[in-house]
Amino acid sequence: MSDYDNAIFRLARETEPELEDYTGEDGLLYCGSCRQPKEAYFTEGKGLFGRDRHPKECDCQRKRREKQEAADRERKHRDTVKELKRRGFSNAAMRQWTFENDNGKCPQMDKAHFYAAHWEEMKAENIGYLLWGKVGTGKSYFAGCIANALMEKEVSVCMTNFALILNDLAASFKDRNEYIARLCSFPLLILDDFGMERGTEYGLEQVYNVIDSRYRSRKPLIVTTNLTLEELQNPEDTAHARIYDRLLEMCCPVCITGENIRKATAQGKMERLRGLMNGKESL
Repeated sequence: MSDYDNAIFRLARETEPELEDYTGEDGLLYCGSCRQPKEAYFTEGKGLFGRDRHPKECDCQRKRREKQEAADRERKHRDTVKELKRRGFSNAAMRQWTFENDNGKCPQMDKAHFYAAHWEEMKAENIGYLLWGKVGTGKSYFAGCIANALMEKEVSVCMTNFALILNDLAASFKDRNEYIARLCSFPLLILDDFGMERGTEYGLEQVYNVIDSRYRSRKPLIVTTNLTLEELQNPEDTAHARIYDRLLEMCCPVCITGENIRKATAQGKMERLRGLMNGKESL
């Protein structure tokens, strides 16, 4: 926008002078607070509506505008992140799986921080994680932290599991290809609890279709599983072999060795219950 166009814009939005404002020796209106001009003369030979001057932002006005623009950007950002989390998580509880809420008991969490911080490189190199380990060690939370961190950067992520995917595919015979294409459209796809889905011939075929389509999309994939690395490297049959081979080619294995969070939570609840019962007995 030219200076002349800016002048027209400012004239259209001109406001009344404030009480503290004053006229300077140059004949222009000045801000009574920051002492900066609120007007400027048109360049020689130009004018508008019979006027030789146009409004100009003083420092106070500029700061107010910049503050409002920053607030508008932040509000738009929060709305975008909220919508990404609504669409990207299969369970609302996953929105709380963040680095800020981490209890610090997963020794491998630094790898989650690294992945999120170096997302552009991970995306460019098509690098994913295969998170394996015992039940309850925080694999899903680890993946959720990455998802939330990327969504805060306005990166679209889908975190779901094959139980839900297979149900959706079974309910939409006509739109299977479109459904799988949508999964592959996300910059990052996270498949939680891999290996827990039913192992029927139909189920395995659909699992392979999803993973193979993701492989061909050349976009990163993160998978969490209770299967051991040995089980993944030594599949029981050909149907599992072609699935596991794809996963091991796409994803770098990371063994999660944190303590069993579910057992610790259950133990904590038992101790609180004992405390409540003992307290009531003493009354």
